[in-house]
Amino acid sequence: MGNYYSRAFQTFRKVLKRSFDRINNEKIKRNILQALPFWVASIITGLTAVFYSKVFAYLEYLGLSIFHHHNWAIFILSPVCFLIAWWLVIRFAPNARTSGIPQVMAAIELANPRHDKKVGKLLSLRILVIKILSSFFMIFGGGAIGKEGPTIQMAGTIFRKINEWLPSWWPKISKRNMIMAGAAAGLAAAFNTPLGGIVFAVEELTKVHFSYFKTSLFTAVIIAGLTAQGLLGSYLYLGFPDVTHLSKLIIFPVLLVAAIAGLLGSLMSKVILIIFDWKKKFKGKNQHILYALSCGIIIAAIAFFFDPRILGSGKQIMTTSLFTVNKNVHWYTAIFRILGTTLSFTTDASGGIFAPALGAGAGVGSLLAGWLGVSASGSNLLILCGMVGLLTGVTRTPFTSAILVLEMTDRNSVIFHLMIAALVASIVSLLVDKHSLYDHIGVNFLHNLQHENNDLTPPPASK
Repeated sequence: MGNYYSRAFQTFRKVLKRSFDRINNEKIKRNILQALPFWVASIITGLTAVFYSKVFAYLEYLGLSIFHHHNWAIFILSPVCFLIAWWLVIRFAPNARTSGIPQVMAAIELANPRHDKKVGKLLSLRILVIKILSSFFMIFGGGAIGKEGPTIQMAGTIFRKINEWLPSWWPKISKRNMIMAGAAAGLAAAFNTPLGGIVFAVEELTKVHFSYFKTSLFTAVIIAGLTAQGLLGSYLYLGFPDVTHLSKLIIFPVLLVAAIAGLLGSLMSKVILIIFDWKKKFKGKNQHILYALSCGIIIAAIAFFFDPRILGSGKQIMTTSLFTVNKNVHWYTAIFRILGTTLSFTTDASGGIFAPALGAGAGVGSLLAGWLGVSASGSNLLILCGMVGLLTGVTRTPFTSAILVLEMTDRNSVIFHLMIAALVASIVSLLVDKHSLYDHIGVNFLHNLQHENNDLTPPPASK
């Protein structure tokens, strides 16, 4: 069977080559050949993102349903799932741990023929499979993780593999451009935010001038997004919150929410790095096992005794706060969301931080809106600004954060409020650290690859 598929693939390549040989215009032929890998990789990325998103959402729903019907079961479900998620990563693909965005950043940095093997240790099919399985166990067990970081690493892997499988006669395509386009396509397909994907690639990943790869980037984002929309339909990640009839004085609460959310986001990142620094002192696997189990038990206890909204990606907090009369949350909800994200992320299992940061930010905005006594539409705006602010504090990508929330809600009338919130959060975050969480962890992956470090937890790095 394997030989049959191999012969079929070789035959397809020969037919394709003969077809393009018939094209007389060499420039047209070259452009088509260079575009095809991006088209194919984008379609595969869109299909993969849809599958991953649907299963991820179902497992999150299933885990929460078990908790609501048998809340005592969370004390079994969370620790066991956290442990399995950690074991899958450490046993089969250590570079599948945490978000996936730092790995992509490191792969882009190494993307040249001399370091191709090292890039393969960050973006491979094995990592893709383990990334999916580990994050599935985490979200089923109530882990405060998101799907966006893993989707970006999976998309980077798909684009790299398509480029790697091209025959020798194919026009050469920059490995760096393929990986960057894949990352942008992954984010666009995960959130249905094409502009967010483009801005993310430019703001976070680009080390070369934008003009060198703008066509491939736009093509990848458009095709991956259209593929996802073709299967899921045109949708907004959150919906249409009411932000009409705002007072001109709302700008002052916006500044306050942005500053506090940005500060909390950067502090959360700092604590995560401190925990990683502490964990490198662990001797043997037993301490890592104990840490993963402890994180699951702590999250289960908070969900059982205090607030079940610590569980899952955080989308429930966003939608409840924005679209129901329950605008305001308890003072501890945002703190628990930040704690849950910190514990889940530092287990070394697979899982993103985008959605949990947005959920924690929504909690911050909702809490301050209640304290300040603003109107319902004003509360919605502060919730959105809290989401932008906290995500900016973690990622240090203010434009990406603002554009993502804008595209999730289609609220163009408050674009300037969101951009102001992102700017303020970005400035305030500098008080804690000049670099993002991704910057630090990305440097750690580079350090490990360069020194072939086999430690379970990467050493902390400061840039």
